Amino acid sequence: MSDIDSTAKAQQVLGGLRNSIDNIDAALVHMLAERFRCTQAVGELKATHGLPPADPNREKVQIERLRRLATDANLDPDFAEKFLNFIVKEVIRHHEAIAANRSAD
Repeated sequence: MSDIDSTAKAQQVLGGLRNSIDNIDAALVHMLAERFRCTQAVGELKATHGLPPADPNREKVQIERLRRLATDANLDPDFAEKFLNFIVKEVIRHHEAIAANRSAD
């Protein structure tokens, strides 16, 4: 196989992989949007009933669970934990904003 044929084949494979990555990214965005719709409902419920925006015990359990899932999926559990921590911080920020808006009403 010539270098040109080899390069063309590599470009074809690369294009297929990039298409898969694009599809996965789209799925991730939609899944995150759905997750945040659910956490918004949780924030509303917490604010209505005077519950705190953060739940450290739940967060600890979720981190342990996610680390196990990551290990089972051959994903770096430290990366998975950082990812979840980022999401949880954003959720807590939303919950605090919901609670602040409720108390301002």
